[in-house]
Amino acid sequence: MTAIAQKMRCAIYTRKSTEEGLDMDYNSLDAQRDACHAYIASQKSEGWVALRDAYDDGGFSGGTLNRPSVQRLLEDVREGLIDVIVVYKIDRLSRSLADFSKLVELFDQHKVTFVSVTQSFNTTTSMGRLTLNILLSFAQFERELGGERVRDKIAASRAKGIWMGGFPPLGYDVVERKLVPNPAEVKLVRRIFESFIAIGSVTVLVQQLRAEGVMTKSWTTIKEKDRQGKLVDKGWLYKLFKNPVVIGIAAYKGKHYPGEHEAILDKAIWDQVQEMLARNDVAQRARINRPSNAPALLKGLIFASDGNAMTPGHTKKGGRYYRYYVNTATMKIGRDACEVTRVAAGDIDAKVVDQVRKVLLAPEVIAQAVREVQKLAPETDEQQTVQTLQSIESVWEELFPAEQARITHVLVDRVVVSPTGIRIDMKTDGMKDLVASVLAETDLKKAA
Repeated sequence: MTAIAQKMRCAIYTRKSTEEGLDMDYNSLDAQRDACHAYIASQKSEGWVALRDAYDDGGFSGGTLNRPSVQRLLEDVREGLIDVIVVYKIDRLSRSLADFSKLVELFDQHKVTFVSVTQSFNTTTSMGRLTLNILLSFAQFERELGGERVRDKIAASRAKGIWMGGFPPLGYDVVERKLVPNPAEVKLVRRIFESFIAIGSVTVLVQQLRAEGVMTKSWTTIKEKDRQGKLVDKGWLYKLFKNPVVIGIAAYKGKHYPGEHEAILDKAIWDQVQEMLARNDVAQRARINRPSNAPALLKGLIFASDGNAMTPGHTKKGGRYYRYYVNTATMKIGRDACEVTRVAAGDIDAKVVDQVRKVLLAPEVIAQAVREVQKLAPETDEQQTVQTLQSIESVWEELFPAEQARITHVLVDRVVVSPTGIRIDMKTDGMKDLVASVLAETDLKKAA
């Protein structure tokens, strides 16, 4: 009697690095898929059957597994829906040796065979694995070599002053892959530089520009995708002031070359702005480098009611330092645009610490923490847990600032500052996590 071949479910995976040509009636993905279907048909006597689901990644690099269809393919492998994976070439699935070793391990775990139509091997044998590793090594080498060629080409082109694509700067349009001055934007660029010279403050200038509704550049990509501008901020202004493209320079990795495009700003104005920015940088570094030993208790926890994070800062008056938390948006768009600009660190730290200490003493909170810890570690003594919490509160003032900050971050989820007050959100499992960490440290000390 003739043995009946077991049905083997075959998934076909195809990939193309770029989107070029994918809109054609018959593209590279179609050609790969047809070759794979033909190979599966040749194995019909072995029970091979192609699955209907298509696993196609168009416009994705093989240097990463962060591709929608390959992730869906791997998920189906884990679900036990696939017996054989068929590709045109192994580099269609991955060009990374490290990634491919993980894939082969996953395939082995779920008893999935991997087949390349143009490179005959079987991953279930040691010789097949050796062949695969050799082919992958060359595929990875080819990818890295291709990247080096691209970088060398970009560097050589920039040295000749050629525009190499990307986001066009304000003042220029891209016509036939070259930068061409945009008359209306040229006037705006010149006005911005001259206004900064007259005002001397980026913060004041950005407030004026935003009040006028001045937007960053809007443009359309080669693929006809619209990129809409947005209201300018300080970060954008600094980039504009630092970009030498406006004086006809092509910059690449810190080096400047004469550009093939036309300059739209006088060199004397550019130099004056650079001198002013340099003076401002020196003054800013001097402020930042002033010593302050006081810790930022709420760093990473405190936010303004407008959703922006608040960052620690300090100032000096009369020989004394004063700490505060400042809205990060004030650095981008100015103080007037924020509901809350900054708050005194001492006052708000004290309110949060007061809340933390109340939590440490609250009987109902302690009882809940004890129950949770008992679930995780039944051998833990209940009385020891209670004493641990009470001891933290009683010696709070004697704790190092770093330890106070650590405990605060374990218990507090978020502090929100609004014009009318503050809101302190505590973590649901904060007490349980605190007790667990403290008990763990105690056990380590005993063991030592």
